[in-house]
Amino acid sequence: MKQLFLINVSGQDRPGVTASLTEILSSGQAQVLDVGQAVIHDSLSLGILVAADQGCDADAMLNKIRDFSSHENVQISMQPIAQEDYQHWVNEQEKPRHIVTVLGRAISAEHIARISREVAKHGLNIDKINRLSGRIALNADLNRAKACVEFSLRGQTADLQELRAAFLSVANEFNIDIAYQEDNIYRRYRRLVVFDMDSTLIEAEVIDELAKEAGVGEQVAAITEQAMRGEIDFKESFSRRVGLLKGLDESVLQRVAERIKMTEGAELLISTLRSLGYKTGILSGGFTYFANRLQQRLGIDYIHANELEIENGKVTGRVVGEVIDGAKKAELLRQIAAQEKITLEQVIAVGDGANDLPMLSIAGLGIAFRAKPVVRQNAKQAISNIGLDGVLYLIGFRDRDWFTQKD
Repeated sequence: MKQLFLINVSGQDRPGVTASLTEILSSGQAQVLDVGQAVIHDSLSLGILVAADQGCDADAMLNKIRDFSSHENVQISMQPIAQEDYQHWVNEQEKPRHIVTVLGRAISAEHIARISREVAKHGLNIDKINRLSGRIALNADLNRAKACVEFSLRGQTADLQELRAAFLSVANEFNIDIAYQEDNIYRRYRRLVVFDMDSTLIEAEVIDELAKEAGVGEQVAAITEQAMRGEIDFKESFSRRVGLLKGLDESVLQRVAERIKMTEGAELLISTLRSLGYKTGILSGGFTYFANRLQQRLGIDYIHANELEIENGKVTGRVVGEVIDGAKKAELLRQIAAQEKITLEQVIAVGDGANDLPMLSIAGLGIAFRAKPVVRQNAKQAISNIGLDGVLYLIGFRDRDWFTQKD
């Protein structure tokens, strides 16, 4: 019959504490059943669940631990664990696991409290909480800062839709983002990330910018808004908007391209994904002229967008070939995944408009980025309050994992 003990250590962190404690345990030939350690602001918290054989002198081992506690000025508590309690804990590992990722410019105690309360109310248990973002200086500009905390949960909720709705309500109330995912193998093995372009990779709707140059800005912007809200069919709206560009000089495209800004975090995200071996793509209802420039700048692998027809240096008001709408984006996503020999579960899709919903819905991880309300409500995940590099947090990366990319 084995004797089980849960040993908790707390105090000032310094090298050698864990080594010294486990050496004492090894003298009693203790088996480590579970172990976890965290350091917050140089304060150590260490827990070890051990099993000692019946023939082991457990009292002598525990006395050594007490002496170690006194000598090293750390606090150690030791609690015997009943074998039936341990077996119940073992059985708990069969329960489903989930990841909740909280993103914002800063995260407060109230945010954590509200999220934790919803987790408990829906029958889930928090196994672990980790900070994925770097440390924020007290004088940091919160308009550019980013914070991310990840919850590891265990259990089965009776109503997943109700839980998602509760998270969305909290997110809207506090201007934070809350992403809920199953903790499965696919989360760690995504291989392809595809993006919408306008208002996703770049901070503009290109067709609106071209329309301003053509003197039809207000007319086109009104049609764009209707399309982004899902109020009119994309192909119809696209045809009407492009038609209004008829006669625009070809040189205007370069002028517009030079003034368009990249979205916050886009370059960091793409460079990090590339360094980690991910494939990337643009699936856009915008125009190839602008997508090709992004491909050259960022090293995007796949480009699919609409080609403006130009004759004698003037825009004709038509596009060459089939219009890329929402359905076509989803079709292209499937084609690229098949070409890369991966499943749709290994794909991440990011977009902001109603015509992005088809591809967001079939991707393993569909993310509405700074999207219209109808898109946020229908996408699996949403990022609205930090930059595009927040996608890396949803994959599970910490700031330090791509720190060298920032230098």
